[in-house]
Amino acid sequence: MNRPTLSLLAVATALAAVTGFAAFSAPGDPGTEVTGAVARLPVERTSRLCPAPSLSDLAETTYTSITPTGKGGADRAPAADAGGSAELKESTVTLADPADPDDGKDGKGDTAGDGKSGGKTDAPAGDSAASGKSLITLKEPGTPVSGESSGATAPALVGTATGRFAPGWTTQQTTTVTAGGARGLLGMTCTAPDTSFWFPGASTERSRQDYVHLTNPDDTVAIVDVELYGADGAVKADSGEGIPVPARSSVPVLLSTLTSEAAPNLTVHVSTRAGRVGAAVSAADDAGGSDWLTASADPAGSLVLPGIPADATDVRLVAFATGSADADLKVQLSTPEGTITPAGHESLHVKSQMTAALELGDLTKGEAGSLVLTPTGSTAPVVAALRVVRGKGEKREIAFIPATGAITARATVADNRAKGSTLTLTAPDGAAKVRVTSSPGTGGGEPTVETYTVKARSTLAVTPKAPAGLKGSYALTVEPEAGGGPVHAARTLEVPEDGVPMFTIQTLPDDRGTVSVPRAREDLAILDSGK
Repeated sequence: MNRPTLSLLAVATALAAVTGFAAFSAPGDPGTEVTGAVARLPVERTSRLCPAPSLSDLAETTYTSITPTGKGGADRAPAADAGGSAELKESTVTLADPADPDDGKDGKGDTAGDGKSGGKTDAPAGDSAASGKSLITLKEPGTPVSGESSGATAPALVGTATGRFAPGWTTQQTTTVTAGGARGLLGMTCTAPDTSFWFPGASTERSRQDYVHLTNPDDTVAIVDVELYGADGAVKADSGEGIPVPARSSVPVLLSTLTSEAAPNLTVHVSTRAGRVGAAVSAADDAGGSDWLTASADPAGSLVLPGIPADATDVRLVAFATGSADADLKVQLSTPEGTITPAGHESLHVKSQMTAALELGDLTKGEAGSLVLTPTGSTAPVVAALRVVRGKGEKREIAFIPATGAITARATVADNRAKGSTLTLTAPDGAAKVRVTSSPGTGGGEPTVETYTVKARSTLAVTPKAPAGLKGSYALTVEPEAGGGPVHAARTLEVPEDGVPMFTIQTLPDDRGTVSVPRAREDLAILDSGK
């Protein structure tokens, strides 16, 4: 069959319509190394989205943003005179009414700032949110910048980085709530916009208040479907289809308003019919605190869930088979000494389009570890996450660990403190060496670099070396050295409060700060940075 030739320019235009833009210099430019017909160049534009941090009046939120320095897997680093910027601006927060499918489809949202949006009531975000006030602006790559907000009216943030600030740009959102049903330390790495997200580990049981936050970075309305899957398959939902997310706005949707079914373990699938969004689930447990549940890695036959604390008192695995085939998974724990099979928890059967859970208890027993899932038969695609508990009784606190991909070149996590940060590195196959850079602090300090060796099929948990003369918080950049096995990573941040072991865990997926570009100049075009 004869097919018309599709140029890179056409492909790039299609990508741009979905995910945003990143421009590049030609591979033949000075300073660019080219291997064969392809060069890896740093992205030149990327977006990050931070949902409204909390509904609690007691919430205190810190945002920390950084662009790491160096090549990050590219054939060359961004030029010092490349210019650019990185800025996070406040956006409108609109409470969703999924039962009203026509609401907000004009994409205007709360343009009057009076708390009204197509018949809905906006969360009070103040005049600054409606005007797009800047909260964080980076000054130089390699040095983190922080900003703060407080209370239930803190808005969502929409950010863009360009030029030399784009490759690897990351922002951490950390919220402390000291009392009430939303008590806890809630942390997340602000997300990139996309068209599909999977969240195993959500719940609509009566003790939980789970919201899926949908944030639109673009100038046109996005239309979103939210699907729920439980132990018996798709959950009958009274609403959830065609939810409009106004331009440059954020919409939190309470999952229990989508269905009358009280399910302890759910998988949430967010997909867009039009446009793109950032998505994350805020989970609050009346008896166990609160935290963010971020999206699982893309569906795959094998998954790694890194960073289970040494003192975890209860761990629950939640998995979902996204395809048409059932999945049979071998469950293993990667420890500092090697990989073991937890007694009595050797496997998990996940039926197609259904959510399965496995109670693992206090499986780490004093040594930090990571969960490794591999197929025992066919490689049916799955997504997975862990709900992790520290403490007991009224002093319990929860966090979540979604499955995450390996770091292929570089990953960064911000808002590390002088005390309370733990970096977990897992090598599920061969041994690996990892370079870890601690940035200067937000208020000053000198960067430090350490190299760690992770034994094959094991997990290494370390207290990262803080920058010399640290003032404020700092970022960690993780770069596996060439020639080693794949590395998966997570960061745990602990901030105890009145005897409650408050903590949050962020996984470190690759920052995707580069894109392969063909040598043919006639086809060189604007491409996208992806997630």
